[in-house]
Amino acid sequence: MLAFLARRLLSGLLTLFVIATLCFAVIRLTPGSPFSTERGMSEQTLKNFERHFGLDKPWWVQYGRAMGGYLQGNLGPSMAYPDWVNVGDFVWPSFRTSLALGSLAATLAFLIGVPLGLLASARQNRWPDHLASSISILGICVPNFLLGPLLVLIFTFGLRWLPSAEWPRSWTDGKELLKLVMPAITLAMAHVAYIARLTRAGMLDVVSRDFIRTARAKGLSEGAVFLKHVLKNGITPVVSYAGPMIAVVLTGSIVVERIFFIPGLGKWFVESARNRDMNLIMACVLVYSTLIILLNMLVDLLYAWLDPRVRLDE
Repeated sequence: MLAFLARRLLSGLLTLFVIATLCFAVIRLTPGSPFSTERGMSEQTLKNFERHFGLDKPWWVQYGRAMGGYLQGNLGPSMAYPDWVNVGDFVWPSFRTSLALGSLAATLAFLIGVPLGLLASARQNRWPDHLASSISILGICVPNFLLGPLLVLIFTFGLRWLPSAEWPRSWTDGKELLKLVMPAITLAMAHVAYIARLTRAGMLDVVSRDFIRTARAKGLSEGAVFLKHVLKNGITPVVSYAGPMIAVVLTGSIVVERIFFIPGLGKWFVESARNRDMNLIMACVLVYSTLIILLNMLVDLLYAWLDPRVRLDE
C-alpha cells in the first residue's frame, strides 16, 4: 500500500509539473500580453509594465521564476486587477465557495443516482426501470443553462418557494440555506443521470456472475448476497466515474455560478482568459489539476478496497 501511494504521489507530482510546463508554454507563446489591450497606453508604459512583471526577460528566466514561486506556494500577482493583488486572494475564497456548493451537489448526485440505479436493476424491464431510465435521459438531455432558469421560473416566480440567487450570508439561517437548493440541483442533475445508468449497468453485470449463484447456493439470504457481493462489486463503475466527476463539480460550473450569482471559481476561469491574466490562468489550472490528481488517487484506493483482485503493490 505504501509503495502504491509513493508511486502515485510521484506520478501525480510529475503530471502536475508537465501540466504547469505546458500551460506556461501555451500562455507565453500566445501573441500579445495582458497589457496590450489597454487603450491609450504608450509604448514606454507598456514596456514598464512588462519590466515590472518580468515579461521582458527570456522565457527560461520567466519559467524558472514561476516554478520557484509555485514551489513556495506563491501564485504570483494578478496582472489585470488594481494594486496587483496576489491571485491567491481571488482563487482560494472562490475555491472554498465552489467546494461548498460542489460537495452538496456531489452528495445529492450520489444520494439520488445510486438508489435510482439500484431500483432500475432490481426491477429490470418493469416500470421502475423505465422511470429511472427516463429520469436519466432527462438529466443528460436537459443542459444546466436551461434547467437553472427553468427551476427559477417554477420555484421562485411561480410557486415562490425558493429564493432565486446569491450565496447564503449565514450558515445558521434556514432561509439563507434555501439559496443552495436550486444551484445544487442544477449542478447535480447531469451527474445523477450518469451515476444511475452506471449503477444499473454494474448491478446487472454482476448479478449474473457465477460467484453470485454460488453465494446463493450456500444458503446466504438475498440481503447478504446483495450487500456483500452484488453491491460491493457492482458499484465499481460508479467509483471510477466519481473521481473526475467530483473534481468537475467541486471546481464549480461557470454556467450555474453565472445563473445564480455565486462567487465561485468558475468566474475566474472566464475572467483570467478574457483579461489575459497569465498568473490567474496558471492558478486556476493548477488548482483544478491538483484536485483531479488527488481524487483519482483516492478512487484507486477505494477501487482496490472494493475489488480485492486489484493489487496495489504490483
